[in-house]
Amino acid sequence: MASKAKDKQLPLPLPKRRGRATALGDEVRPSGQAAFDRAGFADPTLLLHWEEIAGPDTARLTRPLKLTEGPSGGVLTLKAEPGAAVFLQHETRPLCERINAYLGRPAVARLRFVQGSVKPPPPPPVRRKPKAPVLPTDPALQYQGPEGLKDALVRLAKARRPPINKAQD
Repeated sequence: MASKAKDKQLPLPLPKRRGRATALGDEVRPSGQAAFDRAGFADPTLLLHWEEIAGPDTARLTRPLKLTEGPSGGVLTLKAEPGAAVFLQHETRPLCERINAYLGRPAVARLRFVQGSVKPPPPPPVRRKPKAPVLPTDPALQYQGPEGLKDALVRLAKARRPPINKAQD
């Protein structure tokens, strides 16, 4: 029985244990970079800024899947909506020029389209603005230092205090 190529992949090396806490970003970065490398994206800029690079109309219909380096230049595989792939084939040259201009190097020589359904990216999470008033007894209001620091302390006091529920009063 023949083994698959995925079975031959080496496991990711475990990070050294230091007996202390470290930033989560330091531990996650190698795993994330390994995922980008498997898809051929040594630089994740193309994926992260796709809408900016391709433009809103093209980005709505396509998603980058894989970047393959070759002797005659890179081949970028794009997943495209089934009806749009034919029309986007006519926009290959300007799209390659925009990609290469954004990256600052001739990274993509041609585009390959794979038809499939492209889901829109999820909207960014909405940050809730604090609405709770600061109690008159809060120490932030009695601060006598610089005005900018006092404003920051008042904003912190609003953020740490839960909103007052009038139904409980």
